[in-house]
Amino acid sequence: MKNNFFKMACVGFATLSFVACSDNDDSTGTDPQNATLQEVVSNTSNNVIIATYNDLNQKAIALTSVINQLATTPNAANLQAAKEAWVAARAPWEQTEGFLYGPVDSEGIDPAMDTWPVDVEAMNNILNSSNAITVQTIENNNEARGFHLIEFLLWGEAGNKTAQQLTVRQLELLKAAATDLQNNTQKLYNGWIASGGNFVNNFLNPSPEVYPSYTAVLEEITEGLIIIADEVANGKIEDPLNPESSTPKPELEESRFSNNSKLDFADNMRSIQNIYLGKYGTNGNGKGLTTLIAAKNPALDTKIKNAVTAAINAINAIPGTFTEAIYSNKNAVKDAQQKVRDLQTILQAELKPFVVNNLQ
Repeated sequence: MKNNFFKMACVGFATLSFVACSDNDDSTGTDPQNATLQEVVSNTSNNVIIATYNDLNQKAIALTSVINQLATTPNAANLQAAKEAWVAARAPWEQTEGFLYGPVDSEGIDPAMDTWPVDVEAMNNILNSSNAITVQTIENNNEARGFHLIEFLLWGEAGNKTAQQLTVRQLELLKAAATDLQNNTQKLYNGWIASGGNFVNNFLNPSPEVYPSYTAVLEEITEGLIIIADEVANGKIEDPLNPESSTPKPELEESRFSNNSKLDFADNMRSIQNIYLGKYGTNGNGKGLTTLIAAKNPALDTKIKNAVTAAINAINAIPGTFTEAIYSNKNAVKDAQQKVRDLQTILQAELKPFVVNNLQ
């Protein structure tokens, strides 16, 4: 998630903080401990990360198809179908945010898909011009592109847009934006798989040039979990809640037009859960970080799993919409925020040092 008001920390440590491997480096795969590391990295890469990107791409294809139907026949049923397809595609995207490294970062795909808030002025400039609206029209403007542009057009500022209110130009922009979004989900998937950009090879076959060991890969994976916990607690919840003032800032709320914010935040926590448990839906064999931590520190493993569950439950327990809650149920919002911060602290202060110092 690229938030204009919340800047994510850069995750470049893997290429900066490790040197060439010794003869006993854990990337050789010759001892039982390293074999387990390799299995965890393989399962996490193929059955969680790539599986999530594949699901995202398939749902983006479905979203494009439904929006094309809406553009052809703009009625209430097709608008509702488009909204449902947007929500369906949104879930796997939010569940990728625990691993914002690789092509999503290096190729600038995150801001191309998910910058918020939407630049309404830039959108209106496109709509009010006499130029044809194509994919190329929006490719150079990340602030009026991706999930939240589509969301704004489907739901409207107040969240109650009707099919009759969709103009011809808005429908053209919706089609272009949906195609652009799916182009980027395809890039993400292709960038990881062996037959495409093959970023997965950097994880599966560590080398001094990128990740010198499986431990370095696992440190990158762990850092990704810390980053999304930090962003949810200290950006996605913090910014609209605006605790330093008595006045919330709903305009800074992610997915506020669709009232999908709580689902977004919970899916970000599920992203952490998926990576940690080594599963995505029916994909994955359960060989995740949990396998390695439980073997050496079962108390920490239980603590992490409980903290993830507590964060998800607290987000789900926020009454009503998030927009309503930042005004009328601030304590519930703050409780959810604290649960996410608690998780972040455990990941930062306990999991990461354990990975660095004990998974050699």
